[in-house]
Amino acid sequence: MDSLPHQLDTLCYGGSFNPVHVGHLAVARNISYRLGYAQVMLIPAGDPPHKVDDAELAPAADRLAMCRLAVAGQSGFVVDDLELHRSGPSYTIDTVRELRRRGLGRLGWLIGADWLPKLPTWRCWDELQREVRFVIARRPGFEIDFHKLPAAVQSLRDHVVDAPLVDVSSTDIRQRVRRGQPITGLVPPEVERYIHDHRLYR
Repeated sequence: MDSLPHQLDTLCYGGSFNPVHVGHLAVARNISYRLGYAQVMLIPAGDPPHKVDDAELAPAADRLAMCRLAVAGQSGFVVDDLELHRSGPSYTIDTVRELRRRGLGRLGWLIGADWLPKLPTWRCWDELQREVRFVIARRPGFEIDFHKLPAAVQSLRDHVVDAPLVDVSSTDIRQRVRRGQPITGLVPPEVERYIHDHRLYR
């Protein structure tokens, strides 16, 4: 995947970022650098369709604020709030269409390898895979058996890139906050302060 020609400037990275953590940033920075992208665009979901009625989901405004704090002063990262200005579920295809209307052209789209089985269920999947070049981040030790995956994603086997090992998860961070345990080093310092100041995940 490292030599995959793309001629794209922006690697989009969407997600709930609940909260954004050092693993998100390390993986995105590493992959974008290796593939030659000019920037990574973090796109926090306003209303993630796969997390309907999730009681642990922090308000969209807070997740956006944490993303902005996480990348403040860092070159190669931008944050876009376009999904927060739409009502209803935050479907990726709607986001891509909006970015295209802005003139960004064809985009890279970073996802974790664990999303591969679910991709064909994404809204307007056929159109979506024509509009973006998916970049599949595979964490160390995660095996992908394409023979067991839907035929609709078989074409993505050459889009897999190994991600650096960063043993951090948003779920673990939320649990640690709830238990009163430290999260120093798991999230950027500014994000840690924001979580505590706004009493998130308690």
